[in-house]
Amino acid sequence: MASSSKANLTEEEYEEEEVEHFDDFTLASSWERFISEIEATCRQWLADGPKNLLEKGAVHLDSSKIIYKVKSELKNAAKIYSMEYYFEINNTGKIADWNCTLHDLQLCFGVKEFLVISPQSASGVVLDAPEASKLLSAVAIALSNCSSLWPAFVPVHDPSRKAFIGIQNMGTVFTRRFEADRIGSQVPIKFMHLEGLYELFVSKFAYSTLDHSMHIFKVHLIMKLTYRTLPNDDEGDDDIQEADAENVESEVSLGDDNRNKKLWDDDCPWSEWYSAEDPVMDTGLMDSMHVGFDLVTTWSEKVVESSFEMAELENASPHEAEKWILVPNLSPNLDSSKGDRVGFGSQLQLLVNALDMPFEAQFMEDFVSVENPGSDNLKSSMVIPPPTVLERVVNDLFHEGLQLPDFAKGEHKSSRAIKGAPVESLFAQFCLRSLWFGNCSIRAIAVLWIEFVREIRWCWEESQPLPKMPANGSIDLATCLINQKLQMLAICIEKKHELYEEFEDCIGSNDDASSHMEEDIQAGEKSTSFHAQSQGFDGKSDSPLTPKGFNGSKTVVSKFSTNSQDVCSADKSPSDSIRRGSAGPVGSMKLLKSCQSLHAPFTQNAPLMTEDMHEERLHAVEAFGDSFSFSAQLERETLSSDMSAFKAANPDAVFEDFIRWHSPRDWENDESEANGLSKNLAENVKDDWPPRGRLSQRMSDHGNLWRKIWNDAPILPAYEQKPLLDPNREGEKILHYLETVRPHQLLEQMICTAFRASADTLNQTKFGSLKQMTTKMDQLYRTMASTLRPLQVNLSSGNSETIEDLRRLCIVFEHVEKLLSLAASLHRKFIQAPRISEAIFSDYYNFYLPTMGMGSTDVDVQKEFDMKLQLRLNERHVVSNMFTPPTANQSWRKVLSMGNLLNGHEPILREIIFSMRENAGGSHYAASSPRGYQPEIETYRMYIRGTSNDLRVALSVTSHD
Repeated sequence: MASSSKANLTEEEYEEEEVEHFDDFTLASSWERFISEIEATCRQWLADGPKNLLEKGAVHLDSSKIIYKVKSELKNAAKIYSMEYYFEINNTGKIADWNCTLHDLQLCFGVKEFLVISPQSASGVVLDAPEASKLLSAVAIALSNCSSLWPAFVPVHDPSRKAFIGIQNMGTVFTRRFEADRIGSQVPIKFMHLEGLYELFVSKFAYSTLDHSMHIFKVHLIMKLTYRTLPNDDEGDDDIQEADAENVESEVSLGDDNRNKKLWDDDCPWSEWYSAEDPVMDTGLMDSMHVGFDLVTTWSEKVVESSFEMAELENASPHEAEKWILVPNLSPNLDSSKGDRVGFGSQLQLLVNALDMPFEAQFMEDFVSVENPGSDNLKSSMVIPPPTVLERVVNDLFHEGLQLPDFAKGEHKSSRAIKGAPVESLFAQFCLRSLWFGNCSIRAIAVLWIEFVREIRWCWEESQPLPKMPANGSIDLATCLINQKLQMLAICIEKKHELYEEFEDCIGSNDDASSHMEEDIQAGEKSTSFHAQSQGFDGKSDSPLTPKGFNGSKTVVSKFSTNSQDVCSADKSPSDSIRRGSAGPVGSMKLLKSCQSLHAPFTQNAPLMTEDMHEERLHAVEAFGDSFSFSAQLERETLSSDMSAFKAANPDAVFEDFIRWHSPRDWENDESEANGLSKNLAENVKDDWPPRGRLSQRMSDHGNLWRKIWNDAPILPAYEQKPLLDPNREGEKILHYLETVRPHQLLEQMICTAFRASADTLNQTKFGSLKQMTTKMDQLYRTMASTLRPLQVNLSSGNSETIEDLRRLCIVFEHVEKLLSLAASLHRKFIQAPRISEAIFSDYYNFYLPTMGMGSTDVDVQKEFDMKLQLRLNERHVVSNMFTPPTANQSWRKVLSMGNLLNGHEPILREIIFSMRENAGGSHYAASSPRGYQPEIETYRMYIRGTSNDLRVALSVTSHD
């Protein structure tokens, strides 16, 4: 039955059944089945190759950029083992000795791809030596059956020792054996020095008991030394502190020691508000979280023949090394999204949170009153700072000096797209201080705002200048409304003060006159006619053509002034003697009723208006129609003032003359007559009088409001008129607005101003020519302008979408703030070598960029920033100067010095690779060496990684079996 069934099988199926029958190990031992299982797994990995293994789920190692691994579980008797295959995608070329992408075993033994087999246990190592040897033999047999040249390693001993044994079939008659072990403490002093390490390596192949220093062995050597910038020694040396006890006491008497300490960012623009952690300098953290710089110096391969040469090499300066590689170790908080960093970004987040609450309240006082029904929600996290803190903040705002700041300081080209206030202005400074007042809760903001407005009212009532606000010029409508109000209030205070001084001067002049009169009476009247001559004809003095003290100007030159020959002789009429408030003739224009020149008057400036005042007028025009008469009604006071001044400067003027000067488009000239007369103008100026023309249609209508205002306007020069701006009325209106502003309107303006002021503060940071940082700052301003635009309109209720957009903006702001601190730190450290700062920042920027703008705090694009920058020769002195000589505290281990000091710093890590090479010809290897084999082979290789209290040694030996 069996034979007939086999006869019906095809040849291919028969061979497959025979193979399956051959693979049946039911009668084999468990050891043989274990070897077969290893062999089958290795054959599968060999057949797949690196690319297919990658597609099947090979895992990328975090510690290396180019190494992957696959894993398989194997069972032998009751034990389960894990076999891992480590490989590279591009498995070509020679292993680089100091390649930063190498796996630890690659660096120790100089191998490329390899296997690691270990038990699945808590320790992950084989503690029994016979078991380790048996396990390694099983792997070696399986690899030999596969014709694989992979080296295999088994971890042994205690896990802390990082010990391995391994074996590799070289494909010829040679076999390599590996062994690695570590001493974690109490390293013999002999092995802390190059001479002792050299003798340790020689002892592995020199079987003579004689002194190794008396023999010559050509040992190949390459070396790498790593130096690390020391942490800040805040404690200082105890001996030095005792020696300087008197100085310390004097410093304590002046203030807190911490304030006297120089911080890295003392001269950075944000230092007034907070102190940032230096992202590239250690502040005393543990070694595992070191922040600063590592300097890796490497020596190229050299041949050493004695231990004396090693002693000389230990005294060599690191400047003799072939390569210097700088490794920045940045702060772990730099790319952290945990929110534990304090800065503008974190405080702006608190201010945005405050915007969620005030829409239900009518006044800011509602958040302070304990009787407020909703005050229970404000008790827990909304603690108000003590009165002393409040007093200090207010004093900083109002009593730091009255010198007007530079409002363009730190202003970015895109700042004005954000409707806030200049960073040096009073309201912007209030917003910045509110970020750090208490926990920036709505309650703390309310307390500070109430005191802020109370102080402003005091300035108003006492006519004291408003600090950090200009008292002249026009209102900047591109800023927020509160800043406009404060700017106008400053002008009102100045006007109010001027009026008060004028009033005092008048009283003083009257008092002087009275005193003189009393003196004259006591001395006797000498001549009454003399008094009559000393006073004027009618007791009044006429004002000059350029009124003194008007609009703060003593002399004014009219832009309409013309040459004296353009004025006709008729101007010299008696009416000129009563012309008042004239700024000079307007070209060759003549009055309609006389041949006198038309003079431009001095006029009052148009009254200042804030944005809400402009909007009120615009709404009024829209409500009553855009009529010419209604517009004139709105401008009645200004128009009447101009007409009065024009009448005073031109006593013979009529309404048509005013229109020709004030609104030329409403005067229609007779072009034909004008063209004909223009030819004779040069011959006789009088021929152009009276002017030919007429009023426009709207000016000539019956009942025209302008003509009515003209008829009612008195003849008064500007300096005798009532001021168009009533400082008392406008000032009280502004204070009423500040005292009754709705909480959400205040918070919206505070947020816009705080973002703009914070960004403008950071914009003053000096970071050199880092183009990525400049681009990021430009992007930040554009993002802020678009995100804050909804706050420029008055919201009637909270908008959750807007709040979320603002919170995301805070995260983006914090990202930029972190990058800026890094850019500033790198710039000041490498100001003499800008290529270094640009290279480090560019690498970190590309590493950090994927996380920017993401609201999620769980985004993990890349776990660790790893950069190695090779330095140029002209850059070495800059990096060397960063390694300042250590203090007595920092160099307490100098008796155990490892040599190769850099400005007194010993290397924190020394790595050496010793190798011994022999020529295959003429040695015991030659007899069985295949034809074409390399004439020189590496018979011994030792990797040493050591510090003053840690030593790891890995040895590989090539033998002929």
